[in-house]
Amino acid sequence: MLATVSVFSQNDGSIPEELLRPRREEAPRYPVDVVIGPLGRGQASNEAYAFAKDVAAALLAGNMDAPALSSINKVFLESCMNILEQINPRLFRLGNGREEPDGAVSFLVRFAGREQGITGELFIRFEEQRRAPPPPPPPPEAVEAVEEPAVQEPAIEEETVSEANNQPAPPQNVPAQKAWVFEDLILEEARSREVENAESRQRFDFPPYERFF
Repeated sequence: MLATVSVFSQNDGSIPEELLRPRREEAPRYPVDVVIGPLGRGQASNEAYAFAKDVAAALLAGNMDAPALSSINKVFLESCMNILEQINPRLFRLGNGREEPDGAVSFLVRFAGREQGITGELFIRFEEQRRAPPPPPPPPEAVEAVEEPAVQEPAIEEETVSEANNQPAPPQNVPAQKAWVFEDLILEEARSREVENAESRQRFDFPPYERFF
């Protein structure tokens, strides 16, 4: 008895709709880097992944004045820039985002030059930032006095008006806003692209380490 094989053609529209639509439990498939593994946001949110890409792009460009890098220590930032300059990076790859136990979000990142590459782990955090209150308004300009007949008024009223004018303005409540900030970057030593490709192992995590704040 011959088995009947059904052949579906995409052109004639005979493929069942359930085969065309992804199932709910299916995860999107991302490209894979030979060193850090699957690219993409991983378990991180879209907002975290977008900000991490801004950080990595600023590091790739060597732009220390980029808004995404404004929260990091300048001395530390210069050290990272000097390390990356050794390989003259031409591109970066970002992937495997995850939330850390301390609330930070980390991403594996790889900077690749023509001959060498550097692998690292980039940390960002979503935290409250209180903006500086606006400066106080300038004092009113002095108005030239107009000569009028002198009128004697009780001294107690003059003191009351003087005290009222000297009272400081009440403090303004500036609401705190949450924003993503660049917190840390751990970089490994540079390796040749040939060594990276020869090992052909994907890095899903880094070895244990201690982060200092």
